[in-house]
Amino acid sequence: MVEEIRDLLEFNTAGDPMTGKKWSRQTPGKIAVCLQERLNIHVSAATVYRLLSQLNYSLKGNCKTLSTGTHPDRDEQFGIIESFRRQFEAAGDPIISVDTKKKELIGLFKNQGQVWCREAPKVKDHDFRSQALGIAAPYGIYDVGLNSGVVVVGQSADTPEFAVNSIASWWLHHGSWQYPNSKQLLILADSGGSNGARPRAFKKFLQERIANEYGLEVFVCHYPAGASKWNPIEHRMFSEISKNWAGHPLESFEILLNFVSNTRTETGLRIEAYLDEKEYEKGLKVSDKEFRELNISKNINLGNWNYSIAPTHLPEEIHLNSWRMGVQEPLETNDEWIEAYRECSAISECTIPVM
Repeated sequence: MVEEIRDLLEFNTAGDPMTGKKWSRQTPGKIAVCLQERLNIHVSAATVYRLLSQLNYSLKGNCKTLSTGTHPDRDEQFGIIESFRRQFEAAGDPIISVDTKKKELIGLFKNQGQVWCREAPKVKDHDFRSQALGIAAPYGIYDVGLNSGVVVVGQSADTPEFAVNSIASWWLHHGSWQYPNSKQLLILADSGGSNGARPRAFKKFLQERIANEYGLEVFVCHYPAGASKWNPIEHRMFSEISKNWAGHPLESFEILLNFVSNTRTETGLRIEAYLDEKEYEKGLKVSDKEFRELNISKNINLGNWNYSIAPTHLPEEIHLNSWRMGVQEPLETNDEWIEAYRECSAISECTIPVM
């Protein structure tokens, strides 16, 4: 019965990215009714309450933190996201949840939490950015199906280009190997920030550096404003990272990367961490002409939050010239080159250079 309850809550769970505590939009009574209607399991609300506690769910009171009201399309959007997730899960295609974790000052600064030690670590009495060795912008990519993740730690601005470069790095080093036959990718993201629903640059870089570069059709679903806690990465990955480094000053980028990559859970979560030293420029603009050239299809329902970006050409056309340089035997026609490229792409031992 625990597994049935877990399945019912799969798409209705939020969590605290710092503590890992979870909560659901479903009540024990509603869950009991669902179990009876869907699975013919008769159980009381009290039993469901007890099982929820075993699954680390807890009662939450209201907390006055939202500056605006609930979006009128919030529930409809949750339903659309659930539908997309079920489709991709059934097809065995990748689903990633992405977001930028809170920026961290690098240096001897206080880090919330406690740690077992004989003497408390001494840190600065004020958190002045001017005294920091740097500012870390951890961008996370969480693979929902495999319960694994990658964190790319930036040292400059948190921009759409940084977000897409991080996703592209995940696909190149992880996703393309774990999903070799997939031609589509589902991205779950907040509606704001560098990977938000509004920035044109986010869509432009998705087109250029993922859809066109790797021949993937990219589907994007954004959570409504004020609903970021429902994004899986918040309570499945970011909360575990926060607990792992709680109470430890992040004295260097190396220490931060070590804490991230050494984060483990009993459910098998594994995370890899990389440093991105590139300087990203804020405020890059995408003209109306450039935006019209993007191969974007909006969903019939809430299209500003749900859309897909398809390749504008075959990935063979991008990589063909660089791949030719590694081939010894000359081929006569361009079609022969493309066919050879496709055959080589299917062989794991064959190394294909990337431009």
